[in-house]
Amino acid sequence: MHRKDTKHADSETGQPRYKYVRFGIVTFLYILWTYWVGNWWLLAGIPVIFDLHVTRKVNWTFWKKRNGRNSKVVEWIDALVFAVVAVALINIFIFQNYKIPSGSMEHSLRIGDHLYVSKLKYGPKLPNTPLSFPFAQHTLPLTKKTKSYLEWIQWDYKRLKGLTQVKNDDNVVFNFPEGDTVLVEDQAHSYYAILRENAKILLNNDYRAENAVKPFEYYLDMARKYILQNYEFTVRPVDKRENYIKRCIAIPGDTIKIVNTQVYVNGKPQQRYEHIQYRYIVQTDGSAINSRTLEKLDIYQSDVQNHTAGRFTIPLIDVNVERVRQLPNIQSVVLMANPQGYYDSEVFPHDGRYAWNVDNFGPLWIPQKGVTVQIDTANISIYERIITAYEYNTLQIRDGEIFINGEKTDRYTFKMDYYWMMGDNRHDSLDSRFWGFVPEDHIVGAPRFVWLSLNKEKTFPFNIRIGRMFRAAGK
Repeated sequence: MHRKDTKHADSETGQPRYKYVRFGIVTFLYILWTYWVGNWWLLAGIPVIFDLHVTRKVNWTFWKKRNGRNSKVVEWIDALVFAVVAVALINIFIFQNYKIPSGSMEHSLRIGDHLYVSKLKYGPKLPNTPLSFPFAQHTLPLTKKTKSYLEWIQWDYKRLKGLTQVKNDDNVVFNFPEGDTVLVEDQAHSYYAILRENAKILLNNDYRAENAVKPFEYYLDMARKYILQNYEFTVRPVDKRENYIKRCIAIPGDTIKIVNTQVYVNGKPQQRYEHIQYRYIVQTDGSAINSRTLEKLDIYQSDVQNHTAGRFTIPLIDVNVERVRQLPNIQSVVLMANPQGYYDSEVFPHDGRYAWNVDNFGPLWIPQKGVTVQIDTANISIYERIITAYEYNTLQIRDGEIFINGEKTDRYTFKMDYYWMMGDNRHDSLDSRFWGFVPEDHIVGAPRFVWLSLNKEKTFPFNIRIGRMFRAAGK
């Protein structure tokens, strides 16, 4: 009789028999999570957990009845709210799905690869803008300009402890460093690249008109005024910038150099991965290259550029170079490479004193947290963006002297670690060679495996690459 009464009491209050055990387990896990996050103010949530599992005084799910049957609409809303909250937390702290949109990592990662990206490997970073629409990177779905986030609350950079640090040759997902300022009408390109391109056009116009050519900064100012008058631009916080994926070539403290396409890190040649590819000039006997041959070599038809009869530009991995050379109608296969000493103004640090290009670059030291370097007007172009955009200082150059935060100085101490990222598709990758260093607060996670892969040049179901599914990412 006594046992029966106890069961009846439990059913009336809606409490499980082991409510205190459940409360203890949930509280223990919550304390561990609070310790991981490092914010002890979160312990204020323990009374809420106690009420949810023991006292049940407050109806925290206010949209549904605590007692009695709810309508199907309410049940669907309840399930949707739970799913959105659960997936949002998983995306922040554990993993996130990511799709490869471009060919910068071909053939290591293919266009159409869908990746599982671990947040735990390097440690998840807390969002800078916590008030945002779920699962939207920066723009609301079905709109072109409306921000998906509110900037009423902005948190400083904080990364939770991860399993390891970023290492040389890791494939890494990160926020695009130059994505802080974006033209709304042309969001696919960097505002800074557009600015430099417009300035270059203005300079070339003066050169062709045989006018006096002025310093490049003059044309930059003209281009900046033109863009501000004719385009709408937006500024994005770090966590709302586009996601990129590249290979980490160099970590803080390393020195990188590229000689005739060969990458050297600290004086040692980088491992030649089988999937790294470059552009080659392929000369035939005047005939075309068979489309079936390209398919067998796993080369996209859209990547082949036909310049004249029998002359093609094709991106090739090492093994395909030899295979193409053996085709009966091929006369020559020659690597495309910029010579040493050729200055490419699109290449970092966009300073004529550094005659670098994508194939011959450096040497360049990668900044490390806590290290102090000498700065002057000769090397300030290398560190300018770090000092201003990434570490939020003011920088002025007056009469050949440098002022940081209003104080004259000839040295700077880095507040963060930085990384050097490059795509495996070396001649078709927008990477650190163009926009410089990747700050540690931009690191998002590590791709672990491909869970789905779709060929962009085929239709369903023939576009499914079965052989790539559930493979380790970048293998």
